[in-house]
Amino acid sequence: MNGAEGLIRSLLASGVDTCFTNPGTSEMHFVAALDRIEGMRCVLALFEGVVTGAADGYGRMKDRPASTLLHLGPGLANGLANLHNARRAYTPIVNVVGEHATWHQRYDPPLASPIEQIARSNSCWVKTTASPQTVGEDAAAAVAASMEAPGGSATLVLPADVAWTEGGSVAAKRPVPPRRKVDEARVRAAADALRKGRAALVLNGPMLRAGPLELCGRIAAATGAELLCPTQMNRAERGAGRVAIDRIPYVVEMAQKRLANLRALVLVNSRQPVNFFAYPEKPSLPMTKDCEVLALAELEEDGVDAAERLADLLGARKSEPKREPLSRPALPTGATTLPGLAAVIAALMPEQCIVSDESITSGRGLVAATKNAPPHDWLVNPGGSIGFAMPVAIGAAVACPDRKVLCLQSDGAGMYTVQALWTMARESLDIVTLVFANRAYEILKGELKSVGAGEPGRRARDMLEIGRPDLDWVALAKGQGVPGSRAGDLDELARQLGAALREKGPRLIEVRL
Repeated sequence: MNGAEGLIRSLLASGVDTCFTNPGTSEMHFVAALDRIEGMRCVLALFEGVVTGAADGYGRMKDRPASTLLHLGPGLANGLANLHNARRAYTPIVNVVGEHATWHQRYDPPLASPIEQIARSNSCWVKTTASPQTVGEDAAAAVAASMEAPGGSATLVLPADVAWTEGGSVAAKRPVPPRRKVDEARVRAAADALRKGRAALVLNGPMLRAGPLELCGRIAAATGAELLCPTQMNRAERGAGRVAIDRIPYVVEMAQKRLANLRALVLVNSRQPVNFFAYPEKPSLPMTKDCEVLALAELEEDGVDAAERLADLLGARKSEPKREPLSRPALPTGATTLPGLAAVIAALMPEQCIVSDESITSGRGLVAATKNAPPHDWLVNPGGSIGFAMPVAIGAAVACPDRKVLCLQSDGAGMYTVQALWTMARESLDIVTLVFANRAYEILKGELKSVGAGEPGRRARDMLEIGRPDLDWVALAKGQGVPGSRAGDLDELARQLGAALREKGPRLIEVRL
């Protein structure tokens, strides 16, 4: 058994059975070992940003890591944007990055680079495995590190000679430390803040699953507190029958208005609200200066246990939470509008759908419009680096093959990882992708005004608009094996989306705006 075989067997022993991959020469012994060892599903992507984004989507839905296989430092660098997004979502991922043979590195070959240094920017754990005898323990340690709260990417660098040398070792799965319990004083402080009124629980991470939301809904019902989550939560279980939670708006003025009446924010596995960017003469934080911010549970702590103890202290167990009723809008007709677009999606979303949302400006009404749709999961981008939705949809579809995935993709962001369509086709993944084609980086037009830079002139418009020529998403999809169509109005969108959701396999609909 060589080092590559020991690594694969150790990953499998630790529960990692899926590898999103774009290999190169230094990883060929890993590739060959995958032929000899059963149990690892390998999913090829044509760009490393798709590889890492798919691992993010998989980890969010499975609550355990997939592996990536990346080629040296440049391959890792190509995947960094979506590893950044995964870091902000606290997604468990194990990156395996090939490296030149140890004795070859001193000659500084063309693809040589400081891989560990590149990896540290978005990894919670980094190590170069030294020998085939240690590769098994290193693999087990990487998996455990990725799953240790709050979760993150662990990067294991594999030199080519370690991969091909005999003497590979296999290690058993390592235990993952449980989340640390919260001190009782913080539970009492949170209870005091909630009893005073005009308070909100700000939830993220595991607190946005149906069970913890139900518990926090009881606390809210008992105290009159509001339930909030960040603009960019990592995964929320929402829809009919589940407890309602309000998303803090992205736009600074809207966020300030939403939080203006609150005098206490109790954070549960969430950071404090912060504006995405700085703006001249605007504060960095959207809450008022006299609003108290206290952490019931930090990111790595046991927020569920803390909320249970808080509920007991407040006598909230028997309080009835506010749950969303099932209510679908009537299908609108006529010209495409953003409210009409949101209504069509809300009317047709299937039960247990997984939504990967990078609709940006075109979809700002979607979260509100779909809160009464059948139960579903909603994935957004806490890191803000675009090119997120289609790769994440791949990972979600691989993780949950029995559930429909709806990918809401803006056209500008979609071009960052357009190769994802090819992987959808090759793997026959059950993903419907809606591309909102406004032929512009529309959000940047708004940001130009928000930072006080004025209206865009000709040269500025050339940097903010992506027409001339217009992208043909139907042709782009067809060229990569995904059936596509174009919707010019709401009637066409409803007809095409309804048909796509009834069928199996990948579909794309370009929505002209």
